[in-house]
Amino acid sequence: MEAVWSGTWVADRLGVRLEEAAGPGTPRLADLLGLALRRNPKRAHLLVSQVLGKHVPQSPRTVYAAGYGLGERVRALLGDQAASAVVLGYAETATGLGHCVADGLGPAPYLHSTRRPVPGVEPAGGFEESHSHATSHLLLPEDPDLLTGSGPLVLVDDEFSTGSTVLNTIRDLHGRHPRSHYVVVALVDMRSAADRDRLTAFAAEIGARVDLIGLASGTVSLPEGVLEKGQALVEKYETGDGEPHLEVPTGEIQPLRRSRSGVRGGAPADGPRPVTHIPLHWPSGVPDGGRHGFTPGHRQRLEAALPELTAQLTAALGDRPGRVLVLGNEELMYAPLRLAKALEETGAAHEVRFSTTTRSPVLAVDDPGYAIRTRLVFPAHDTPADGPGDRYAYNVAGAGFDTVVAVVDSAGDTPELRAGLLAGLAPHTGRVLLAVIPSYVPDVPDVPDRREPIMTEPLRGPAFSSYAPEDVGWLLQDFSDVELEAPTEEREEAIQAGGAHYAESLPVEYQPSPQYQELYRSALAASAARMARAVGTVTETVLAERSPSPVLVSLARAGTPVGVLMRRWAAARHGLDLPHYAVSIVRGRGIDANALRWLAAHHDPADIVFVDGWTGKGAITRELKAALGEFPGFDPEIVVLADPGSCVSTYGTREDFLIPSACLNSTVSGLISRTVLRSDLVGPADFHGAKFYRELAGADVSADFVAAVAAHFDDVAEAVDDEVKELLAADRSPTWEGWAAVERISEEYGIHDVNLVKPGVGETTRVLLRRVPWKILAQRGAGADLDHVRLLAEQRGVPVEEVDGLPYTCVGLIHPRFTRGATGADGKAVSSK
Repeated sequence: MEAVWSGTWVADRLGVRLEEAAGPGTPRLADLLGLALRRNPKRAHLLVSQVLGKHVPQSPRTVYAAGYGLGERVRALLGDQAASAVVLGYAETATGLGHCVADGLGPAPYLHSTRRPVPGVEPAGGFEESHSHATSHLLLPEDPDLLTGSGPLVLVDDEFSTGSTVLNTIRDLHGRHPRSHYVVVALVDMRSAADRDRLTAFAAEIGARVDLIGLASGTVSLPEGVLEKGQALVEKYETGDGEPHLEVPTGEIQPLRRSRSGVRGGAPADGPRPVTHIPLHWPSGVPDGGRHGFTPGHRQRLEAALPELTAQLTAALGDRPGRVLVLGNEELMYAPLRLAKALEETGAAHEVRFSTTTRSPVLAVDDPGYAIRTRLVFPAHDTPADGPGDRYAYNVAGAGFDTVVAVVDSAGDTPELRAGLLAGLAPHTGRVLLAVIPSYVPDVPDVPDRREPIMTEPLRGPAFSSYAPEDVGWLLQDFSDVELEAPTEEREEAIQAGGAHYAESLPVEYQPSPQYQELYRSALAASAARMARAVGTVTETVLAERSPSPVLVSLARAGTPVGVLMRRWAAARHGLDLPHYAVSIVRGRGIDANALRWLAAHHDPADIVFVDGWTGKGAITRELKAALGEFPGFDPEIVVLADPGSCVSTYGTREDFLIPSACLNSTVSGLISRTVLRSDLVGPADFHGAKFYRELAGADVSADFVAAVAAHFDDVAEAVDDEVKELLAADRSPTWEGWAAVERISEEYGIHDVNLVKPGVGETTRVLLRRVPWKILAQRGAGADLDHVRLLAEQRGVPVEEVDGLPYTCVGLIHPRFTRGATGADGKAVSSK
């Protein structure tokens, strides 16, 4: 009987069709792709590859052959130029595919983008993937010259739909190091005629040749209203209203446990089965993948080691392993694929299949005509820079695998791995084995022109900032004479399209109206005592628990007014003269490493206390912790005035109330801009930079703000003492409930990108001042704390939606999938349909 195409379920319900553009000898699209559904405001359907080894377990020989064959075609196209080519793959889906293409090409080094920042490795580029639910892509080659050559650059992705991500990458890299030839490789080319014309025009624009190679090509035919119908289907099945019965093979596989979001892992009823660890003798010096580059020499050493690695794997499996799944982990695709392929070729197992876990949330429907039959849901286990969240393994539960070999790198070998993924696999297979590959640590040369900072003295007022010189020293460069501002809409478009990072430019400084200034003054008068109490509480907690003589290091610029106030409290209540510095930290790029080296040279790192204004979802908290991995001695735990996201253990309050300094920008922060990190301005030995807006001195309220809060120190001292005693005895462990709320909001509102959800009063205010806001979610019944938010929203034409069950006072949503059409001619937001 002929097998049912795994796109039938979606095609029948939505009318989606794959239209072939096949030539002689090319595979049919239906043999390469199935269809599934996801929650997405622009595209409900998902093309599910049958040969990628991501969502669908497949023969590893088939997976490898698909990529290797494409590499051979690239080699034939390039001829003699193949020897100077570099291959670049996209995280996470195409990391293994790119490796295989590089193998087929032969002599080329390989690099894939990554969402895991690594301390000490300077990015050679980066971009945002606007349609993705995940975080920024980084390019982190160990060899800084890997992408600087003039030979052909081969870019590999699993599918070429519109081409926007690839074109953005080429534009960025071409601007840094121009080349005459680019080759785009994908399993399937699904571009429309307009997208094909766009590529032709783009190649002409940059004056380079751009070729495309794929296994098959065609288009997706979408009837009118397909997006709304798809979203309705996802809603129906995710809430369980239309979920069909899932049949599970009998034998050692236990009954599935269901949750709203799929099959959530858990131990079987008779207790957790032990996980068998496979000791793999991974060859020393061979990277676990292409995150920092994978050279032809690395490839040769891996090939030589594979027989011994396979023998170790075979010995662990025993004589009768049955059906075996080798399960890779997110970006770690190539190493487990090669192990699986070698195991398959030995014939030691009845059947070997390969797939990997993923960040991508997809609807599961147990129907033979649907590409994603089941999904396991489990928490992240590698301390990702973008925070905790769910991860997924598709078509594993109920598939009848006798043995699952989970392959992770050592960075992901954590207690969370065992409690999450491994425990989740246990009910659905006879046994679980774990193979751990050492995470490759790049060798970053310790040479002066790359590693040693210029030991300049901090910038201080009045030459830089309106604060008194003793209030704060800025470990920054002065970019006051550099033109860095861009219109808000242009910045948002560039950031979301991947053409720029938010730290490469500055928004035009918001100049408040008289009505808004009056709101700020009213807010300050109403909350100054509340702020003073929070300042006292956090300062006294630091003095009691962290250090009797701390060195305050605020994260510029939101943390700097708080650092100044903490210093003032310590002086007023204890006669202490605490040093205070401000440093730059950038999401996706880390903290200023040269500033850290300066601090370590001038102070004991154990005395350094990092200070910020508030937590939202905790992204900067995690960014700091990851960045300090390279700098032993520093305490990575940040302290904040307000912790509404429950992300830290040292805080002044966990209430989400209006901190008046969040209402304004530079005029309440010493007239200093947000910090800037751009490769043409910040060299390897430089501090990050910022601007001093001297011309705004007439509107500056920085000193008045500090004085207004400090005036209440004596009034709140007794209440602070009582509160600190309670806090020191309490369990203040972070719960990260704010992050969970952000993930829920991101999915419920069809945004699928946590970076576009900004929780809390402070973050919402910054969305309205700096970004292109889409809508504001307000806690039903929120009072005067939101007066300034409502005014700003009215001025920008942004709807304020009152909701129940919000853990924050308000949440700002940045306009998703930004284009110039997201705002009208008057700069006001246009509601997304």
